[in-house]
Amino acid sequence: MKIACTQPRRVAAMSVAARVAREMGVKLGNEVGYSIRFEDCTSERTVLRYMTDGMLLREFLSEPDLASYSVVMVDEAHERTLHTDILFGLIKDVARFRPELKVLVASATLDTARFSAFFDDAPVFRIPGRRFPVDIFYTKAPEADYLEACVVSVLQIHVTQPPGDILVFLTGQEEIEAACEMLQDRCRRLGSKIRELLVLPIYANLPSDMQARIFQPTPPGARKVVVATNIAETSLTIEGIIYVLDPGFCKQKSYNPRTGMESLTVTPCSKASANQRAGRAGRVAAGKCFRLYTAWAYQHELEETTVPEIQRTSLGNVVLLLKSLGIHDLMHFDFLDPPPYETLLLALEQLYALGALNHLGELTTSGRKMAELPVDPMLSKMILASEKYSCSEEILTVAAMLSVNNSIFYRPKDKVVHADNARVNFFLPGGDHLVLLNVYTQWAESGYSSQWCYENFVQFRSMRRARDVREQLEGLLERVEVGLTSCQGDYVRVRKAITSGYFYHTARLTRSGYRTVKQQQTVFIHPNSSLFEQQPRWLLYHELVLTTKEFMRQVLEIESSWLLEVAPHYYKAKELEDPHAKKMPKKVGKTREELG
Repeated sequence: MKIACTQPRRVAAMSVAARVAREMGVKLGNEVGYSIRFEDCTSERTVLRYMTDGMLLREFLSEPDLASYSVVMVDEAHERTLHTDILFGLIKDVARFRPELKVLVASATLDTARFSAFFDDAPVFRIPGRRFPVDIFYTKAPEADYLEACVVSVLQIHVTQPPGDILVFLTGQEEIEAACEMLQDRCRRLGSKIRELLVLPIYANLPSDMQARIFQPTPPGARKVVVATNIAETSLTIEGIIYVLDPGFCKQKSYNPRTGMESLTVTPCSKASANQRAGRAGRVAAGKCFRLYTAWAYQHELEETTVPEIQRTSLGNVVLLLKSLGIHDLMHFDFLDPPPYETLLLALEQLYALGALNHLGELTTSGRKMAELPVDPMLSKMILASEKYSCSEEILTVAAMLSVNNSIFYRPKDKVVHADNARVNFFLPGGDHLVLLNVYTQWAESGYSSQWCYENFVQFRSMRRARDVREQLEGLLERVEVGLTSCQGDYVRVRKAITSGYFYHTARLTRSGYRTVKQQQTVFIHPNSSLFEQQPRWLLYHELVLTTKEFMRQVLEIESSWLLEVAPHYYKAKELEDPHAKKMPKKVGKTREELG
């Protein structure tokens, strides 16, 4: 019997598995292994499997009662990711059905009473953490500019406090880069007046050689500052951190079901997060946590816990998964925190439009195939449609590149012009999906070389991941009965196949800029896009993201007639007519004289 241990983040699953294997003295992938989406490092003899929570959900598809597992441990449950929440409902069901199955829910900060009640009054064990005392300091008055305050505080700590490394929590890549620049600049100006300060960033999009630098021991006589996103809150432990700086903000995804728009907004973090951050200072010795907000704000302005992800993301994937597990009544599924009604309805409606559900809300054959592919329903629909347009080779590449997220191009601050030029060289007429396809094809032609990536400002790590994803998807194609075909450079077919998956996401050019076809919502092309200056009349986008404006990410030029071809049940010809084509007659109505 096997033991499953789930982690919410990929990084965590891999690093914990590696550490446990090292401590047990076995090779990673033998007795101890990990499996994450598109990467499986386990074998027949693996007893202890670390996995992301999404992978354990996929296991339910192949064995609904988890028969081969004797222990399931859900770790970091306080993160309350989308998959963790659904696992709770499913595991609770399995545990009632299999009394011998042991379930452990582990977490740093949790509303234990509530969880215990949810799992049929399960016993609660409190295991005191081995951590040193942490002194917490607040500011006297709220800070106006927390970035500036962070930089000043880091230098103050560096000059006045005894040795020990500093960890600063910021919200995203741009902020982190700005803070690092400011710090390095000020250290340069102070010159030899202060001891050496090493400034190291860490965020998900950073190339891996740069990420590894934060774990290297600090040289004697220097001090290390790690500027991180909330990835360092739980998932990563960095040795030697004594001081923590916490401005009290984090980036949160929220989803608006009416418009289908995801927005990443900077919001104050929860008390649970703040305590978790403070705890990071007490790992190696007694530490100090400097909070850049007032004690009053901590008491009154911060939420107790973060809003669970299930209440603020799109649920298409989840609904499809639950339907294929045979759970039809989603409104009464045992959620720990039920998602908003609207979001569930939109997900059902989208799946119906994609042809994954019939009018009774039951899975169709293509819906079953879509559930086999571990990607978003729209993406899997696009892969299935590629057979009809015989371009599955190209579509696989596009799908793999899209699922790596926006981290293909690397844009270092000091070489912006070169990086942008390199990007323009990949542009193809037709749109960003074809640009991604072009990047991958050229990389493959270069023999998958890392040198090529370096010269073209493309992230080698992302490309390698895209290649892994592509290989995995190619393996899954047999299961969903799609043959491998290529369109030999006929990109219209590729664009049609993409349209059959993403016909929901379309926008048209009106007199006042772009608007989405159904919701009539104003949207903008992202400045990094290859179509930014061309402004085609009809567009399809991969996702809508609200940052400073409502941006469409990864856009593709389409023709309105294709929408009728791929989704006649969703679009009527009337909606797709061009409003500028019709002209009013010169003379409108009758004059007063004619009327007499």
